[in-house]
Amino acid sequence: MRAATPRPPRPAGASFWRRHASTLRVLALVVTFFGALAAGGLYASWALVCRGGACPAVAGLEGYSPRQTSKLYAADERFVAEIGNERRTLVTLREIPPVVRDAFLVTEDKRFYSHSGVDWLRVPGATLRNVRARRWREGFSTITMQLARNVFSEDISREKTVVRKLREAKVAREIEQRYPKDKILELYLNQIYLGAGAYGVETAAQRYFGKSVRDLNLAEAATLAALPKGPSLYDPRRFPERAVQRRNTIVELMRREGVVNDADASLARAYPLQLATRTENGETAPYFVEWVRRQLEEKFGRQLYEDGLKVYTTLDVDMQSAAERALEAQLKRIEAGRFGAYRHTTFEQYQARGRDDAEETRATANSPYLQGAFVAVDPRTGAVRALVGGRDFDDSKFNRATQALRQPGSTFKPIVYAAAVQNGRMPASIVPDEPVAVPQADGSEWTPQNFDGKFEGPIPMRRALYLSRNLAAINVGMELGPQTVIAEARKFGLSTPIPPYPAIYLGSADVYPIEMVAAYSAFATLGTRSSPFAIVRVENQRGDVLWQPEPVRAPVLSPEEAYVMVSMMKDVNQRGTAYGAVWGNGFRIPSAGKTGTTNDGADVWYVGYTPDLVAGVWIGLDKPQKIKTNAQGGELAAPAWTAFMTEVYRRKPAPPDWPTPSGIVERQVVAGANKLYVPECGAVPTVSDIFIAGLEPVEVCIPGEGYGPDGYPLDSTGAMADTTSPLAPGTPVRPTVPFDLPPDSAADTLRLRPSPTRPAGTRRRPASDAAGANPALVPPPPAPRPSVPPPPR
Repeated sequence: MRAATPRPPRPAGASFWRRHASTLRVLALVVTFFGALAAGGLYASWALVCRGGACPAVAGLEGYSPRQTSKLYAADERFVAEIGNERRTLVTLREIPPVVRDAFLVTEDKRFYSHSGVDWLRVPGATLRNVRARRWREGFSTITMQLARNVFSEDISREKTVVRKLREAKVAREIEQRYPKDKILELYLNQIYLGAGAYGVETAAQRYFGKSVRDLNLAEAATLAALPKGPSLYDPRRFPERAVQRRNTIVELMRREGVVNDADASLARAYPLQLATRTENGETAPYFVEWVRRQLEEKFGRQLYEDGLKVYTTLDVDMQSAAERALEAQLKRIEAGRFGAYRHTTFEQYQARGRDDAEETRATANSPYLQGAFVAVDPRTGAVRALVGGRDFDDSKFNRATQALRQPGSTFKPIVYAAAVQNGRMPASIVPDEPVAVPQADGSEWTPQNFDGKFEGPIPMRRALYLSRNLAAINVGMELGPQTVIAEARKFGLSTPIPPYPAIYLGSADVYPIEMVAAYSAFATLGTRSSPFAIVRVENQRGDVLWQPEPVRAPVLSPEEAYVMVSMMKDVNQRGTAYGAVWGNGFRIPSAGKTGTTNDGADVWYVGYTPDLVAGVWIGLDKPQKIKTNAQGGELAAPAWTAFMTEVYRRKPAPPDWPTPSGIVERQVVAGANKLYVPECGAVPTVSDIFIAGLEPVEVCIPGEGYGPDGYPLDSTGAMADTTSPLAPGTPVRPTVPFDLPPDSAADTLRLRPSPTRPAGTRRRPASDAAGANPALVPPPPAPRPSVPPPPR
């Protein structure tokens, strides 16, 4: 009997399939069913995701033109800034160098030229990583999909949903079927947002590197290509180290893909991050730009933000830089205690502890640190050459040059004296530096003081102005009447409310700094005021002129009257309250001006001018409070003006002095008495002063008669003598009329102007000054006057 042959062992797999055949068949059917269901669902979703007009028509790309910014140019046509919701400058693909194209292709879509709108090879990996992370961690958007999302942002939302991705992919496929790859890439590179308000590679290149995209090197191209992943995350200005790290990663990707060689990649990784300055990247004069933008928006509306207008402005870039440097340097000196203890928060301290970034906060005047404003105007036309509205536009967008209302202090006094000159007063006319008492509605009295608390008595009007004697200005203003002074201020271009109270003669009524500065153009031009303006013309992209505003000029003073004022205001710089900052600081170009300080020391000013440039400085805190003890405009504000003017006239020739009008005569008068000098009076101190023909004094001096102060007397050591003194107890105070009377009251109708019935070609002297001085104000015996002025106090 044969032995049984053993059976070979069954394969384990066969046994498994045989044992579980039914289960496996059911499972296969289920998988097939759900697979078919999923496939059907995907197909249905793909087919129906755009039904009912849910997806945009890609034919719209045929005439698509991205919104372009309006561009501002300076007076010499240098680029200044862009205005628009999307700052963008279009370039063709041919103008974009290969290194820039390759950087974006390697980073964003390396198979761009091989897929048809959707890179299906990236889909499984991105989906798996998102499932594992249980959130949208990685996308698979191609350049075409990004273009679809950016161009049709109103139809394709940015929500991270499957429906949005399907719509994006569907539109991308249609775009690929309709347009060539180069056209798609060109649209993408002009559309993509790259941070700092820059859309498109050309604008981003200008903003970050101050150059055209045509001139970018490999490192700079990689820096731009790093931005689409996170424009704020890799902002090279805020996070330079992070930006460099991301840039080097992209350079390495480009090396691995073979688009750059090893040597170029090594050089690019070692290349330092060199960003453009504010002037180079279109961030010049932000307060000026915002001021212009507001005017353009009112004129052109949405056209400003969409049509790419060309706006030619009056800005002088070099003057603007000089103004910014001069103002900031002076503010830092004040905060550093160079002029006495400064007890407020400094700008440096504020920056160190952080800032409030709320937009509504930045738009208001509430910064805790010292602020300033600077305006420079061409007096002949009103063209604004420089404008600084604050220290940091990013921190505070409130424009203190055009929006702030501040008291001008003594910078208003020249307007009072201009009205006096128009009404017959001359520089040698005697005005009282004496106390006044004005009854108030509550029964109290307003008794203003001079800065030093002293009074000089009757003094020449010239001296009253260059020493900025408050009581002299008030007395002159009261003789003119408030309505005369208010009307004069309107002629000088001040538009803000000016109440008819005597405090206005000291500059108590708020003004806009830009109007206060422009008012002095009437002096600089010998009589004609020019309204400040910033826009020369506006053109469309074809070069057609859409708007060309005409300069506004208005006569204010006659040439003779203006020349008299210029002569008196020259003394402010040469021997008055601005001597130390201007003349004493070596500035010898023909100039004149006036300092200003409010009584509470919260505002300090200096507004000065040459024959071809007017400039003004204001310094103070947004919430008015004393800047420091004994704050004075000549000490705190005027040095910034001098620094600015010195830099300006290093680049341009100095203008000639003001020509003397034919109606001006010069006479030798006894110092402080406004009487003509004759040899019979002997060796009495005299001064040579100017007069408008017909208004020179007719009374001659009397031998042995005393004289009053005129200039800065010196003591035996060569220092300035103190010729001021408080009035002795019991000295009568000059009577005044309450200023709450109606406008047609006697106090308001008192005028100094001669009668208009005088013979043609002559100017009759006013009765109050017929003898060269007001008969009610006979000057006391004065102290001697030297011939050389010393420095001011």
